[in-house]
Amino acid sequence: MKLPRHAEIWFPGYLRDRARRLGRPAPRRLWVALTDHYEPLCQKVSMEKANARVARWQDAWPRIAEAAPRDASGNRPRYSFFYPQEEYKHELLVPLAEMTREGVGDVEVHIHHDRETREGFLRKMSDFCRTLRNDHGLLHDHNGRMVFAFIHGNWALDNSKPGGADCGLTGEIELLRDLGCYADFTMPSAPSPTQGKIVNQVYWCTGTPGRPKAFDRGIEATVGGGCQGDLLMITGPLGMRFKGRLMPRLEMGEIAHNDVPTPDRVRLWIDLAPRVGDDLFLKLHTHGARDDNADALLGTATQPSGLAQMFQWLHEETQARGIELHWASAYEMFLAVEALTGPLAPGPRLEGEPPGARLS
Repeated sequence: MKLPRHAEIWFPGYLRDRARRLGRPAPRRLWVALTDHYEPLCQKVSMEKANARVARWQDAWPRIAEAAPRDASGNRPRYSFFYPQEEYKHELLVPLAEMTREGVGDVEVHIHHDRETREGFLRKMSDFCRTLRNDHGLLHDHNGRMVFAFIHGNWALDNSKPGGADCGLTGEIELLRDLGCYADFTMPSAPSPTQGKIVNQVYWCTGTPGRPKAFDRGIEATVGGGCQGDLLMITGPLGMRFKGRLMPRLEMGEIAHNDVPTPDRVRLWIDLAPRVGDDLFLKLHTHGARDDNADALLGTATQPSGLAQMFQWLHEETQARGIELHWASAYEMFLAVEALTGPLAPGPRLEGEPPGARLS
């Protein structure tokens, strides 16, 4: 069997994960979060085109969410838009903030950067978070402090790309912690060499001074275990997909125009989803602002909405397995983890004024 590129990074962890699931009792709950690397200006389009992309989501997504099966708590699906700091335009955030107020959206933090410095990163992130809060009423408060979720552009979290491209900032994990990041949602990134060694887990990673890719090492989140490191990593499903194929395909929970949801994928996602106690945490991702992906997710006159179909298949599969289904934003998924682990406090672990104190 031919494995994907750089499988030596994650395949051993994948095999260990498959083995340890054997004989475990069935899960009781499934939490599903949609995390979008939402980039309206990607492919170097005009502002007119970017506005049209966002308007399409504002028109279609609330209708899809309203029509979806309600979860065990009677809630609609909620979509988490991870908006890139370097693409910030006030007018593009306004519709996303409106969907957030309507209860079907949420906005978190995304960034693409290169050859970054500690000071530059702190300034960019602090200013962006403050703008999201002050100008748009976004982000969440947790234990009296403003917090955010994070996805790293180009997958290069904590300077994990060989040669330092698309980041350059070793020690990013500690800085995110101090800025008030409640969880990172970047992984999985296979077949990129940025992929971490720990797969299909919710876990804690701790930075090592001067050493990149700290998330290669960590401690799994457990019931009653509390905080066990600098930053909580909520990863998506990663594995091999064999159904109907001569050669296996990589499964990493991505929804795209060339890899749409199917009932078989839904079943595989549930089988691979990270678990804490009796709860499964299924984090899916996409790049939904792109027109080809938006066609697949939202639907067209001749193409059904992949999201609408996916919600129905998830509902049917969890009912068949006797699993309680919960739709969640990224933040709600974090709160569900916290309800199991015990109180968590995103923010600095050291005494003295943290680099992100002005976010408080």
